[in-house]
Amino acid sequence: MTTFNTFSTTAVLGPTNTGKTHLALERMLGYQSGMIGFPLRLLARENYERVIAKKGKNSAALVTGEEKIIPPQAKYFLCTVEAMPADRLVEFLAIDEIQLSSDPDRGHVFTDRLLNARGTLETMFLGASTIEPLLRKIMPEIQFITRPRLSKLTYTGLKKITRLPKKSAIIAFSAQDVYSIAELIRNQRGGAAVVLGALSPRTRNSQVALYQNNDVDYLIATDAIGMGLNMSINHVAFAENVKFDGRVPRKLSPQELAQIAGRAGRYMNDGTFGVTADCPEFEDETVLSIEEHSFESARSIFWRNADLSYDSISDLTNALDLSPPYPFMKKKWNADDHRYFLSLSRVPAVREKCKTRSGVRLLWEVCQIPDFSRTLSESHVMFLAKVFSYLTQNDGILPSDWVTQQMRRFDRLDGDIDTLLARISHVRTWTYISHKSYWTLDPMRWQQEARAIEDRLSDTLHEKLTQRFVDKRAAVLVQKMRDNVGLLAGISAKGEVTVEGHRMGKLDGLLFLPDTDGGPNEKTVLAAARRILPSELTRRVEKIRVESNEYFRMDDRGSIYWRDSLLAFLKAGRTPLNPNIAIRASDQLKPEQTRFIELRLKNWIASYFDKNISPLTKVSYGGLTGPARGILFQITEALGTIPRKKVNNLAKKMSVNDRRVLAAAGVRFGTLALYFPELLKPRATELLSILWCIYNKPSFAIELPKPGQVTIAVQRDIEDGFYNAIGFVRLGKKAIRADIVERSAAIIRKLAQEQLFAVDQSLLSLLGVGSSDISPILSDLGYKKIKMVDGKSLYKRKFVARGSRKVKQKSNENSKRKAGTSETTLVSLSRFPHGNDVSKSPFSVLKNLRTVNSK
Repeated sequence: MTTFNTFSTTAVLGPTNTGKTHLALERMLGYQSGMIGFPLRLLARENYERVIAKKGKNSAALVTGEEKIIPPQAKYFLCTVEAMPADRLVEFLAIDEIQLSSDPDRGHVFTDRLLNARGTLETMFLGASTIEPLLRKIMPEIQFITRPRLSKLTYTGLKKITRLPKKSAIIAFSAQDVYSIAELIRNQRGGAAVVLGALSPRTRNSQVALYQNNDVDYLIATDAIGMGLNMSINHVAFAENVKFDGRVPRKLSPQELAQIAGRAGRYMNDGTFGVTADCPEFEDETVLSIEEHSFESARSIFWRNADLSYDSISDLTNALDLSPPYPFMKKKWNADDHRYFLSLSRVPAVREKCKTRSGVRLLWEVCQIPDFSRTLSESHVMFLAKVFSYLTQNDGILPSDWVTQQMRRFDRLDGDIDTLLARISHVRTWTYISHKSYWTLDPMRWQQEARAIEDRLSDTLHEKLTQRFVDKRAAVLVQKMRDNVGLLAGISAKGEVTVEGHRMGKLDGLLFLPDTDGGPNEKTVLAAARRILPSELTRRVEKIRVESNEYFRMDDRGSIYWRDSLLAFLKAGRTPLNPNIAIRASDQLKPEQTRFIELRLKNWIASYFDKNISPLTKVSYGGLTGPARGILFQITEALGTIPRKKVNNLAKKMSVNDRRVLAAAGVRFGTLALYFPELLKPRATELLSILWCIYNKPSFAIELPKPGQVTIAVQRDIEDGFYNAIGFVRLGKKAIRADIVERSAAIIRKLAQEQLFAVDQSLLSLLGVGSSDISPILSDLGYKKIKMVDGKSLYKRKFVARGSRKVKQKSNENSKRKAGTSETTLVSLSRFPHGNDVSKSPFSVLKNLRTVNSK
């Protein structure tokens, strides 16, 4: 670029959203040739796309450190400021964001363009008004155009992150803070796009597209959005106002805050800004400065000598060390390329190759290779030394094998977000190198390969960011519900609930089960479901109300199913036979619908109980005296089987008619228990065990006998009431089914008539026990082991106290005389040693009683 003394130099100054860049583009396209330098690669690319859309691909060139698209007939050059070609003359030339001349890191580059870059017919500098006084000092002849902001910017103070309006950008100054805020927004609002300075343009554009396309309502970013990213942002919220500038943490100046806040409200739409999270509220003076776009003018800019001498290392060092020409300019002394040069120039092997002008110039070019990773400067210096070494041998060409090896290191798509960011940074360095066309044998190949790797990494990074920070399902629901837009929803035959094409969960019976595992998005999913479930719930309630009994069932825990869906649970009620019903349903079920379901289930339960335990459900007390009614009540409360000893006193008082009525009702009077043979069937046993467990709430699982199993081992801490409820009697360490107990007791009584008796295999088989188990059983039946003969145990009836038999006989005779009836007690016949002639027994009247055989 050549300096021209021309009066057609203009400064277009003003805050953000004033149309400065648009004006420059329109002015450039009015000339035969032109060039604009932008502060960011992204901005250069964005405006390049605009120009080729108007003028065609062959009319414009894109020139950045990492990307060069230069058609032979290109007339308009869109560049980054650093990459502007110095040897090309154009009629129009513009520099965007010229106030960056005062930036400590890049200011010297902008200052150089300010001093030396001109168009042959027109030059334009775009930027903030703070640079105006210094521009007047440098170019007294310059003309100024002030552009007012097109929209109003208003401070709204502090708001919680979860209360921020949609179309908000939240600003943080570290990747980790950006990530944590993005995750919070994902949990509360469905997701957010993320913009970091380290993102490649492709990834950044993809993330911005998420926001611009309304896939998400929030953007979480660093100050990277402060320049050029024109998006539909209504509100900018600062989560921090302190950033680490590479040296120390510092507060952002009002102008820096304004540059970022100015992203809110584009074109004619007003915008707002404020603070959130732990950021302190802005001072009134700062707020006023931002709202009025009034800031302290820049007092200095950074400068570095651009007229360099390459005669020797010393000459170049001295040239870089020259002082600026104006007192308001500060010398840039710690630029990356300068530091790399000073480090490498102290290496003897490097100095040896810098004895010529070409060697020194080559070293300076190599030192300008950027370190996009910004991690280990020493590592980058070693890398530059390697590049310089290769370029000073092999005819000045980098070895293809080495370049391939370097690039392949980063052509991997595994790893987390930070790993992918690091790889992209390294590949961007190689993209820069590949555009040094005279450094490789086939520069086009390496440019394409580097671009392809960066694109693959960028796409993968975008996917990872989206997976981590965007719940597309929740985002869609939040947006449509907030906008009160009708939701496209459906429920499949299997109960799967979908809204806007996303699975929300499953309607299991009458309960909606969201696919959230109780996660932070559960409220959103439930809110969406509430809009579509009522009609389906109404349909299902009506179907359940008229459904036949065959479509209902109960499992072994008392859970009631309708078809294949869990509908309700049985819970403890007044008695075991009167459990309560707990319906499993969404809270959207109306009270009257709940009553319909309860009534239907009560009817089904009554039918189910009648089918399986009818002796208990059809109990009638008609025609019974008080004692018999008491017995029937107790046996019913005990779920069908009760130890005889509990009702002996009542049984003594029963009439013959009572016995007939109870026998007709199915009650079997045994020697050890009263029971209903009908309730010993497996289905009845299972249901009775469920009812007992629901009422008594044991804290551990209880093992039930298998169908056909007549004896089970007694579990520790299980009450006898459970075994009685399922029709079993506890003897020794076993629980034996009541009918088997009575049959076995009869056999044993017959054997005991011989005084000493042994137990044969048939009795063991009947009881379902082994010989080692029989002694405790016989003991509880009133027998004891006497001795062993020929390997067999011999038993006899346990000792009966002297005179006790006579006392009982006398008592019975007195009772008979007083009552004048044939009533008798339920004493075991085996206690009276009269052999087979039971007519001698005072209980011979029992032969007149009708019994019901066990089925």
